[in-house]
Amino acid sequence: MVKETIRVYARVKPLGRQQQAGIYSVDDDEKSLSSLEIIVPRDLADGFVNNKRERYKFKFQKIFDQEAKQDVVFDSIAKPVAECVLAGYNGTIFAYGQTGSGKTFTITGGAECYSDRGIIPRTLSYIFDRLQKDSSKVYTTHVSYLEIYNECGYDLLDPRHEASRLEDLPKVTIMEDPDQNIHLKNLSLQQATNEEEALNLLFLGDTNRMIAETPMNQASTRSHCIFTIHISSKEPGSATIQHSKLHLVDLAGSERVAKTGVGGHLLTEAKYINLSLHYLEQVIIALAEKKRSHIPYRNSMMTSVLRDSLGGNCVTTMIATLSIDKRNIDESIATCRFAQRVALIKNEAVLNEEIDPRLMIVQLKKEIQELKDELALVTGKQRTSELSQEELLRLDELLETFLEDNDPDSTLDVGADMRKIKYCFIHVKQLMNHSKISDKKLLSQYIPEEKETNKETGEELKKLKELLQQRDNEINILVNMLKKEKKKAQDALFQLNAASACSTVLEQSPSINLEESQSPSNCFSLKEAKDFSSSVHRLPFLSRKTGGKMSLGCQEAFEVFKQDHADSITIEDNKQLLKQKFAEAKCLGEKLNEVRIKITVSSPSEELNTLDPVEEKLRMQIEEEKKSYKAMFNRMKGLKVEIEHLQLLIEKVKMKLQKDFEVWWSEETINLQQEKPELVSSPNTMTVYPQFIKSSQHLSTNSFSDTTRVSPNEDPAGKNNSITSSNPTLKTRTPPSSSTSIPLTGDSQADADILAFIKARQNILQKKGLGNK
Repeated sequence: MVKETIRVYARVKPLGRQQQAGIYSVDDDEKSLSSLEIIVPRDLADGFVNNKRERYKFKFQKIFDQEAKQDVVFDSIAKPVAECVLAGYNGTIFAYGQTGSGKTFTITGGAECYSDRGIIPRTLSYIFDRLQKDSSKVYTTHVSYLEIYNECGYDLLDPRHEASRLEDLPKVTIMEDPDQNIHLKNLSLQQATNEEEALNLLFLGDTNRMIAETPMNQASTRSHCIFTIHISSKEPGSATIQHSKLHLVDLAGSERVAKTGVGGHLLTEAKYINLSLHYLEQVIIALAEKKRSHIPYRNSMMTSVLRDSLGGNCVTTMIATLSIDKRNIDESIATCRFAQRVALIKNEAVLNEEIDPRLMIVQLKKEIQELKDELALVTGKQRTSELSQEELLRLDELLETFLEDNDPDSTLDVGADMRKIKYCFIHVKQLMNHSKISDKKLLSQYIPEEKETNKETGEELKKLKELLQQRDNEINILVNMLKKEKKKAQDALFQLNAASACSTVLEQSPSINLEESQSPSNCFSLKEAKDFSSSVHRLPFLSRKTGGKMSLGCQEAFEVFKQDHADSITIEDNKQLLKQKFAEAKCLGEKLNEVRIKITVSSPSEELNTLDPVEEKLRMQIEEEKKSYKAMFNRMKGLKVEIEHLQLLIEKVKMKLQKDFEVWWSEETINLQQEKPELVSSPNTMTVYPQFIKSSQHLSTNSFSDTTRVSPNEDPAGKNNSITSSNPTLKTRTPPSSSTSIPLTGDSQADADILAFIKARQNILQKKGLGNK
């Protein structure tokens, strides 16, 4: 591995006849680096106070002044890099500078005389001379010539260059492999066996380059060119091949458009040239910074191709060409600054060696044959690649005996033959796979049955969960309704307590007592108490199966909801009115039948032509009956219309009531699922019992007396019969010890309310029975 910084050289271009030389000095010290000092005198027109810098000093490996010859430049710059390439390392030499500073002359050379040859032809001569002298290795040489014009790559060695336009030529594209190695598509590699063939390829490529006349240079190259020499070397009998390549780069010159004043096509070319050089400087700056993680190689095609040359596996050398003219002194200083940045970059060149796969195959085959011969010499048997049929049968018997033997210390001895050992392993593996497949088949027979049973049980469990959730919602809604009934009873109790304080006044004034008995405050009658007890009596049946469209719990809630709904009065009124209309229609129907009978019976005989007074009288009666029949028939039609209208109204009100109940039921269910009901402890509920029993007693007795006073015309016997018929049912539920026979809900507060209400109802009925006696 060769690890070193990029070597930077400077070359000063000789001045022309009409050019004025700038002030500079070169200090060549053989022990240390050479230094170049450029002096820029201050302009008096800028004023007396002028702090502009006058002296610029730069260091290079070596500086070639105006009198330097091409062979000296080659010996100092290109020969060490060519030696490294012949040793198996990659190398790069590139020239950088402004337009017209001598880059192409240094790299390619001049065409006037033989001594003006540049680095490329001299390097080709040197390499082929060394290859001819070295007979210890076999060398193969290939050449490629790439041109980058307006950020597009072209192959300068393509024979279609002369007969085709530039736009019609195939463009060279960059391909990248997984190891981030760059490969150029559509770039040809031409084999060169000697110096003459290589020089011919070089001259062919130079004739295809883009050259134009600019104010700075009469033959200015308008593209970047990379001439690459690929060398492969191999020692006879060795499997190791060395690959190396040498890039000789002639960069296009940068120029200031404001100074040159170019336009049109030349301006477009100048833009692309300056942009690619700008990206090259960005890569150089990024490589000079140690903490920089990303290097922008992909910004331009030139930096992508030269990725290994800049900070990679390559021995790189730079030549900074300078034009020391007063007009170009600023560009020369910028070139020197760029060269100082390049000198900070370190490359690690690695020897490029790889093993030839064809030679490796030959060596391995030879080695295998030698080992077979040695093995046959030791064993006395000539082994083939495959086992014979007898050996296979013998191995099968040994394996079967080994597998059937239950002794843990038994062994399988097949000898020191890897073929037999591999066969035994393969046979055992097949047996194991066969047993696994049979087990899977057995499992696959049972798995579908288990899946079906699991599916059925899952569906049944889902249905039971839904039914349980529905029952829980119904129970919670009915418990809330019980709480509301309890609140109504407590409100009635407070009103009755207020009324009992004035009981003496109420007894002396029966008319006032009668009015109060008819007031809404005493509307909690025995009938409502019976309805409430019947609703409590039906609570245990909430957990049974639902019948019809609504379950029992839902039907209970619907009956209570219907009583409290505002449309229930409208329904009752419409029902009464409908009954009246039906009765009236029935009467009219009977009358119509009577009149029709009369008309048919009393119709006169048509055979009599003589006038009879009796017959005339009957005719008059028939006419009158017909008129009354028509009137009643029209009335009957009107009643039919009214009845249909009333039925339609009742149906609409019923539908509205049903929808309101469904909305209320769903809201109650959602609220109960969101809010958990609070449980009341048993001591608190026990303290409520006496008040509730007492209030129920007062409420039931007063309500019963009120109902007797309101309807004095009712039959007392009927009342007694109804009371006595309900007493046996109550007697079985009266004792507290028999609470197990009372159906409960499971909610402590609701169960306490149920028991208290039943006891209060029993006390009321007992008192009524004693009073009747």
